[in-house]
Amino acid sequence: MVRGHSFQLGSFLAWAKGLLWDNPHQSWFLVILVIINALGSLYGYYWYRDQLSSTPLIWWPFTPDSPLSTTLFALALTLAIWRKENNLFRLIAATAVIKYGLWAVVLISDYWLGGARIELVEAGLWLSHLGMFVEGIIFIRHWAFSYIDLVVVSCWLLLNDFIDYALGWHPYLFRADQYNLALLTAVSLSLLLTAYLVLVAKYSSRQEKSLSRRIYT
Repeated sequence: MVRGHSFQLGSFLAWAKGLLWDNPHQSWFLVILVIINALGSLYGYYWYRDQLSSTPLIWWPFTPDSPLSTTLFALALTLAIWRKENNLFRLIAATAVIKYGLWAVVLISDYWLGGARIELVEAGLWLSHLGMFVEGIIFIRHWAFSYIDLVVVSCWLLLNDFIDYALGWHPYLFRADQYNLALLTAVSLSLLLTAYLVLVAKYSSRQEKSLSRRIYT
């Protein structure tokens, strides 16, 4: 029995690695993620209903950070299903779900560590935002981009931080004293994602140069 269970676990891990690490672009998996992200987006906009009702329309694209991120990601995966990918669009989507997924995990965790009870709603938000972060990590390593894409994405991330914290249109926080943590986490994630993309771009460039040398020697 132990050997049988070990074999089943090994088979499952091999299957999971093949799906999540090697080839996440399987149609059935993309469809499931599109549905999950679409439903999560709808709930997210409902969650932001009070803040949106008191926010000028011009700032709406910068206020519901998480549901907007999952909306973009659902659209990026839909384009992947249709074989009509756009490198810049999907890079924006991937970095957005990574950033705001982890941002929310940090803020909710801090809320709990400050003595708040772990309620079902907050636990669901914590898990769903962790899922955002994970799905972004799964796909971003498979998606090519140019230096121009990198610059645009970096500017987009930092523009969101400026509008959220310099102009004051950030999402409502769980506690008023979380402002500094929210600001530090958001800006740090923007810079870390930019640094990651720069490293990937440099590594890809070196790989291409190395391949060119091999071809012409």
